[in-house]
Amino acid sequence: MNEQHLQVAIDAAKAGAVELMSRRDNRVVQEKAPRDLVTDADLASQKAIRKILLQKYPDYVFVGEEDGENNPPDAVRRGDSSAPPCWVVDPLDGTVNYVHQLQSFAVSIGLYARGKMRLGVVYDPVTEELFSGIDGAGATCNGQPIKVSDCSDLNDSLVACSFPAGVRGGDPEVLRFVRILEQCRSLRRLGSCALNMCYVAAGRLDAYWATNVSAWDSAAGTVIAREAGAILTGYQGAEMDDWNPRFCVAATLPLHQAMVSLLSDFAD
Repeated sequence: MNEQHLQVAIDAAKAGAVELMSRRDNRVVQEKAPRDLVTDADLASQKAIRKILLQKYPDYVFVGEEDGENNPPDAVRRGDSSAPPCWVVDPLDGTVNYVHQLQSFAVSIGLYARGKMRLGVVYDPVTEELFSGIDGAGATCNGQPIKVSDCSDLNDSLVACSFPAGVRGGDPEVLRFVRILEQCRSLRRLGSCALNMCYVAAGRLDAYWATNVSAWDSAAGTVIAREAGAILTGYQGAEMDDWNPRFCVAATLPLHQAMVSLLSDFAD
């Protein structure tokens, strides 16, 4: 992956964001599933993103959250050397926030190739912050290098988490939430997986975990967090699966170990 790929992804993310912001005050909302929303803005954003990415790279695979484009070919998922690179797109990460006119939503574009997420762009159209990362080349916010915090003690940490739509009181996600809440300085549920990962990368959050998000939610943030120095694994400590992202990301190894130890107590 190179600077040309990065610039195309940036252009596509900003084009998607234009669609989001133009519809923010008069969006049309539907339920995909109970408590799981989609808007006309999600669809328009994905269409704009797809057009730019595939015009430049017509032979690449496109995976997006909407329009039934969310199932990559098996060869791509396996990371076969013969498989083409795959764009992995969330045109609106944080739809519920967007619908309620809250901040913390973004456009997320990742590029997967040779068995790994290789490039990530996350654009927040409200703050106009552009996070990006390329495998092996570091991570930036609006062109300035970013890095994780030096927090190593869970007691001193600010942590974020994600819950699925329709979560219930006895679910493992809630039990994990309570366990971490008892140990950390403070715990947030901000509503955008992509931005949570970027905030860990930028040192604003010290850790974040999610056991219920999809590949397009975390694709770009995976690269950005990793390139900023974060420790990123599955939530029980095993290698993270990019296509089934049940993970924990933390600023330092001691903090990550403490998080994984607690999260692993409540397996699904």
